[in-house]
Amino acid sequence: MADTGGAVGAVIDRDGLSALVRVLREGGRTVVGPTVRDGAIVLDELESADQLPYGWGVELEAGYYRLRRRTDRAAFAHSAGPQSWKTFLQPQRVRQWSAERGTDGTLTAREEPPPTVSYAFLGVRPCDLRAITIQDRVLTGGRYADTDYRARRTGAFLVVAECTEPGATCFCVSMGTGPAADGGYDLALTEVLDDAGHRFWIRAGSEDGARVLAALPRRPEDAATTGAARDAVAGAAERMGRTMPPVDLRALLQGNPEAARWDEVAARCLTCGNCTMACPTCFCTSAEDVTDLTGGHAERWRVWESCYDLEFTHLPGGPVRASGRSRYRQWLTHKLSTWYDQFGSSGCVGCGRCIVWCPVGIDLTEEAWAIHREAEAAGGAPQ
Repeated sequence: MADTGGAVGAVIDRDGLSALVRVLREGGRTVVGPTVRDGAIVLDELESADQLPYGWGVELEAGYYRLRRRTDRAAFAHSAGPQSWKTFLQPQRVRQWSAERGTDGTLTAREEPPPTVSYAFLGVRPCDLRAITIQDRVLTGGRYADTDYRARRTGAFLVVAECTEPGATCFCVSMGTGPAADGGYDLALTEVLDDAGHRFWIRAGSEDGARVLAALPRRPEDAATTGAARDAVAGAAERMGRTMPPVDLRALLQGNPEAARWDEVAARCLTCGNCTMACPTCFCTSAEDVTDLTGGHAERWRVWESCYDLEFTHLPGGPVRASGRSRYRQWLTHKLSTWYDQFGSSGCVGCGRCIVWCPVGIDLTEEAWAIHREAEAAGGAPQ
């Protein structure tokens, strides 16, 4: 993805957004974006821009998610839903190989070929864009690259929608991941609704993005639109629903493995793994072997795994982390601290999904603040 530098932006309206979906589909891409289904804003394949969640918003809190009607026709004025883009880039179940036993007893194994899909993701939030770059680093870097992920990710066209209305559980500012997009996209949109109408400030971030933009009905950017767009994004930064303590989280978690707060949160945690399933960066998988009743056909599947699963670290002597306390501590400490040791960044992008989709409403920002206050009271809080 070549950076075009200071590319000149443009303005499109709803017809331009419809044209964007059409141009991407005509280019052979599978367009995926937000749409309303089953009482939530979910990610799904779009045949047209009419399927976008125009006029829908969400109400969020810890353990709480509800759709709500808006008084306008905004398309992207909603917070992250239950899915992230890893649903498409690293699907929950992927067959890796299959094997057949012939009537003569010979065994034939076939490796699953890499997928040939060409994705276009429409409406990627800046926090989720950062999550994709984190997964890129985890799954395509190093000695053990995930070939399935690489095949899905290669050539994916990313259309970012900058955030103008954060949810009550959002804290991307604390993690430095939003609400503005700072690169890594093909096109960036900022939605504007005011007395001058409903429109989108659009910029290209790659050569592919510039080619697609050139095919859209558009007009030159104007000061009123760009100013309103920048003000909306800046306003979102001031209205984050959550914050992390303004300290070195890496040092905070590493320095307090025996904090009393771990016992308090363990008393509430169900170790269900919802947070890891909803998280856009959690990447752990396991292998599942299945066979038919005759024993003549077998398959191996790669499936999502969670560090909350008691079998996740099972050794001959038993599980390494037998208690819920140790498993929650492992997840939070890895996400906010030891991820740096492995991959050079935090594993959290501040999207807030783990807070919303926790059935008992555990809030990792609240836990970080509690551990910080406990360490501060003991005189050992990092700066």
